[in-house]
Amino acid sequence: MRLVILGLVAVIVVAGVAAVSWLGTGPRTQIAATSDTPEMVEVHVPHLAPMAATGRSVFAENCAACHGPNAGGRDGLGPPLVHRIYEPGHHGDMAFLMAASQGVRAHHWRFGDMAPVPGVSVEEMTAVIAYVRRLQRANGIY
Repeated sequence: MRLVILGLVAVIVVAGVAAVSWLGTGPRTQIAATSDTPEMVEVHVPHLAPMAATGRSVFAENCAACHGPNAGGRDGLGPPLVHRIYEPGHHGDMAFLMAASQGVRAHHWRFGDMAPVPGVSVEEMTAVIAYVRRLQRANGIY
């Protein structure tokens, strides 16, 4: 019986280690990206309407360190948002709002959990979403 319990404990520990490895180790700390940290995905930036241009500024201040200046992602820091996973049919606008306000657990990528983004209003996030959606459309995502 003791051997069975030790075996079960070992299985639980191994599963826990594997889950932490796959999901990340918890909320990411803000890591300063440098100009030599390239984006993972090459992104064409089209002409931006005023709302999307405002979103680009908010994105640059709050999101670009991890997701790249054009939402192309940064290896080891944050996923590309100009990616089919983030098309509106899979991750609607509300998913972006909730991720910024509440954070999000890692579920598609191995970058770790995303911490909430403090100080960004719903109006600012609406502009960020307009920017990301414009980039996605211009790059054939939807």
